[in-house]
Amino acid sequence: MLIPFFVWGCQDTAPKDLPILGERDVVNGDTVYHAIPDFAFIDQDSQLVTNETFAGKAYVADFFFVHCPTICPKTSAQMLRIYEHFQNDDRLMLVAHTVDPKRDTVAALKKYSDGLGVSSSKWRFLTGEKDSLYEIADDYFSIAMEDSEAPGGFDHSGRLILVDKNRHIRSFCNGTDPADVDRFIKDIENLLNEEK
Repeated sequence: MLIPFFVWGCQDTAPKDLPILGERDVVNGDTVYHAIPDFAFIDQDSQLVTNETFAGKAYVADFFFVHCPTICPKTSAQMLRIYEHFQNDDRLMLVAHTVDPKRDTVAALKKYSDGLGVSSSKWRFLTGEKDSLYEIADDYFSIAMEDSEAPGGFDHSGRLILVDKNRHIRSFCNGTDPADVDRFIKDIENLLNEEK
């Protein structure tokens, strides 16, 4: 009786593979999962960032703006926790897309990044064409839009999104909730172990 209980207990605590989130289609008998499409933005160092920048790596994405008066300072603080936790793990990168490209110039993003004390090779702050930024937010199951009624003039999600090396979304969390971010960090660890 003790052996089955022990085996069951071990199986119950083993990390589980994260699901691939989003819609899926079956094409010629193969399942095709939702994936982040090709993109091209500019980072805080004036470098072009595309999907190839993240080739072979997982990454955490979010949407923010430098002058945000509400949730962005909270989500940036939680992204910084993730950055520090995985700082020496080159299998994970972070990316923050601005929702305010008019004011969040390369220079503004550089100043913001420098203020956090982070390495641009690990955490990219992206700007680009407004329509492209807003469109890709949909692909991340996030929100990014101008809204004169919203604080700071933009409606955006506080969601942090985990993307695997195949561009599939595997997990997300409320970036304003430290307890949910704790769970998300475990999801990141599980994904990185799964992809070994």
